[in-house]
Amino acid sequence: MTRVALLGATGSIGRQAVEVIAGNAALELVAATSGSAPIDGVAPLTQVGGDPTEILERAQPDVVLNATLGFAGLPGTMWALEHGVTLALANKESLVAAGELALAARERGGGLLIPVDSEHSALFQCALAGEPEAIVLTASGGPFRGRTRDELADVTPADALAHPTWNMGAKITIDSATLANKGLEVIEAHFLFGLPYSRIEVVVHPVSIVHGLVRFRDGAAVAHLGYPDMRVPISYALTYPERAATSIPPLDLTAAPLEFFEPDTDTFRLLALAREAGERGGTFPCVFNAANEVAVAAFLEGRIGFLEIESIVHDALARADGAPARDLTELREVDRRAREAVETVWAS
Repeated sequence: MTRVALLGATGSIGRQAVEVIAGNAALELVAATSGSAPIDGVAPLTQVGGDPTEILERAQPDVVLNATLGFAGLPGTMWALEHGVTLALANKESLVAAGELALAARERGGGLLIPVDSEHSALFQCALAGEPEAIVLTASGGPFRGRTRDELADVTPADALAHPTWNMGAKITIDSATLANKGLEVIEAHFLFGLPYSRIEVVVHPVSIVHGLVRFRDGAAVAHLGYPDMRVPISYALTYPERAATSIPPLDLTAAPLEFFEPDTDTFRLLALAREAGERGGTFPCVFNAANEVAVAAFLEGRIGFLEIESIVHDALARADGAPARDLTELREVDRRAREAVETVWAS
C-alpha cells in the first residue's frame, strides 16, 4: 500500500487525484490539505491553510502529491525533497522559483521527483528511452490562438477561461491563454532534465494529443500521445514505476490531424519573457512567477486588461536585480518584494 499525502486537494488536480486514489486499491490517501476551501473527509488527516509541513511530519507519507497553486506550494516541495520522500509535482511554480535550491534539496534527500504536469510527465516517460539531446514541449495555443494584439485588447476573463482542450483551474487557464504557462514549463523543464534553454523547444499543437517529444542524438524522436486528461499523469506519478489501469479510453489515431506550429511570441510575449528570465538565472524566474501570479489575479478580478499582465511582468523583471538566493528565507523575501512592487505600481 502506497501512502499518499495530497497538497491542494480541492483544486482541479487535487479533485482528480482523489478520484484516481479512490479507484486504486494499492493507494491510500493519508493526508490532504487545501489553501482555504473546506475539505470533505477524504483523508484521516486534513488541514486548511497554513504550512503543510506539520501534517506531513504526522502523516509520514510514501508520496507527496503537490497540487498546491503557485508559490505557496514551495514548503511542501522542499519538505518532500529534503526528506527523500517521492515527490509527485504538479506545482510547477515552486520549482520555477526555487530551482537551484530545490535541486540541492533533492540531492541531499535522495528521493524521486516525478513531474505531474502532462507535458513534463510525457517528457519524463520519453526520456526513459535514452539521454535526451533536446526536448519539445507542446502548447494548445489557448483560446486566443491566431488573434492579433489589437484583438486581445478587450478580451474578458470569461473569454480567457474558455480553454479549447483542457479543463483546468482559473489561474493555469489564464496562463495558458497568455502562454505564460508554457514559459513556466520551459523553466521547469530546464531544472527537471538538466538541459540548457537552447535545447528546450516549444511548438503549438492545438488538439493536445502529443504531450511531449524527446529528440535523441541519432536523429530519432520519441513522443507521448494520449487524450488530454490529467488523470493519466496523476496515476503514473502515484504508481511509478508501475503503470496502473485507468478509465481513459485508448487513443483513436484517426480522430484528428497532428499539426504543429511555431508559437507567436510577438503577440504572446510572456513565453519569451519567461525564457529570458530562465536564461538570466538567479532569482529572475522567481520574480517572473511572482509578478505573473499577482497580475493574473488582478485580471481575474477585472482590475487590469489582458495585455497588461504581460506589461506588469516585463516591468517587474526590469526592476529586479536577479541576485541568487542563498536560502529559502532570501527567496521568500524576493517573492514578497516583487509582489509588493507590482501592487505599488498599480496604486501610484
